Amino acid sequence: MQHQHRQPELVEGNLPVFVFPTELVFYADEQMSHKQVLTLYNPYEFALKFKVLCTAPNKYTVVDATGAVKPQCCVDIVIRHRDLRPCHYGVYDKFRLQVSEQSQRKALGRKEVTATLRPSASQEPAGPRPHDEERRLKEQFAESEFFEQTAYQTGRRKSESRPAAGGPSLLTVLLGLVCMAALMLPTLGEQESTVPVYLHLSVNKKLVAAYVLGLLTMVILRT
Repeated sequence: MQHQHRQPELVEGNLPVFVFPTELVFYADEQMSHKQVLTLYNPYEFALKFKVLCTAPNKYTVVDATGAVKPQCCVDIVIRHRDLRPCHYGVYDKFRLQVSEQSQRKALGRKEVTATLRPSASQEPAGPRPHDEERRLKEQFAESEFFEQTAYQTGRRKSESRPAAGGPSLLTVLLGLVCMAALMLPTLGEQESTVPVYLHLSVNKKLVAAYVLGLLTMVILRT
């Protein structure tokens, strides 16, 4: 008897979501920690689209707050803390990663990740303090209101979302063709030519056309 491979039942809210890490810790005195990366895995045989929500979107910048993950692939989501004031020390915020199938709008699954800002890694105790751990657990399981990252908050730097380099502009190509045509015309003073005399160019004009064509060639090669 042949056993057919079946994908899991796509019931709203029941699909397991695989995210690492499940807690983000930012340190105010460590520049490197101000940028954290969440990795969203898709172990399934169908593509997923995702959306990142947050309880405090004004404190964070999320690069690619929405997107898609191909089957059996993963995607990195960059999160930056942009409000490092002491009044935010020890406050636990939450991110919610919500996934759905490409062709559907309903959320098939969601996963919440906690985030907190601390003053310094050197001041951290060896283990979590009981009252901090208790507060974290209470805030983690409490019902929270999540907000979407707006277009302003998900603004990417050019280095992170660089469009593919395009070819030379139409004006550059046309100007190059004109210079090539000028070089192919007869030189002023040539007698045996069927081209009208007014199209005969002087040596100086041809030198200018050759110079411009050389510049255009450099521009085209750099694009």
